This record gives sequence, structure tokens and C-alpha cells, in this order.
Amino acid sequence: METVPEVLFVCVHNAGRSQMAAALLDHRAAGRVRVRSAGSAPADTINPAVREVMAEIGLDLSKEFPKPLTDDAVRAADVVITMGCGDACPVYPGKRYLDWELTDPAGRTPAEIRPIRDDIDARVRALIADLLDPAAGTTSPGSR
Repeated sequence: METVPEVLFVCVHNAGRSQMAAALLDHRAAGRVRVRSAGSAPADTINPAVREVMAEIGLDLSKEFPKPLTDDAVRAADVVITMGCGDACPVYPGKRYLDWELTDPAGRTPAEIRPIRDDIDARVRALIADLLDPAAGTTSPGSR
């Protein structure tokens, strides 16, 4: 039986970038990847402008809320993707870590957040391809 990879997205407040990434990965992977998100210093609520730009593409974050980063969440993850939380993110041997340099949507308008959302979406699509079909990027022309 194949194991389902687990991805943890971490940012400081878990109110913007990591929430968008988790929603996009959950939607795009359609159950083929387990997804969590957390913040090193979680906010009280998700950024309303982030909720708005996600709703524009059919993803509802109204039931989501910022969650604290726990050691258990990091230990359970196969891939930990950090977004500007720096040294606050715990590091465990044997985990795959990626750091996505993304603009923080805090205090920005929906028009300013849309390009961040679209950047995250492109990264999520590449991540899915890497996690679920690692050989796809290594086939030589004519080998199919």
C-alpha cells in the first residue's frame, strides 16, 4: 500500500501564506497528499483579504483558523515548507525542508494578494508533481 505524503506549511501567523498554500495543495492533490498548516505565532483569525482572494477561485477558508506550530506536526510531516518563520521553525533530522520566499499578505489589498496566491499555486503544482511523480521530471525525450 502506498503511503500518502504529508506536507506541513509554516509561517509566522498562519493567517495568509500557509493557509493559501494548504488550501491549494489540498484542492489540487485531491486526497493524494495530507496537508497541514501552522504558525509559529498564530494570529486570531485568517486575513479577510486572503479569504476573499481564495473564494474568487472557489476555495472557502471560512472554517479555517490559525493553528499553533507543534513538534508533533513537524514530526508527522514528510515535507516542511516554511514561509518566513526563520529560526522559529523546529528542524528535525530526516525531514525535507523547503523555504518559499513569499511576500507576506498582511496589510495588503486583494489586488496585491492575487499575485502571491498565483505564485503559491504554481509552487503547489510543482510540489505535487515532485511528490507524486518524482520520475516525471527525469524522463528523457522519447522514453514514453
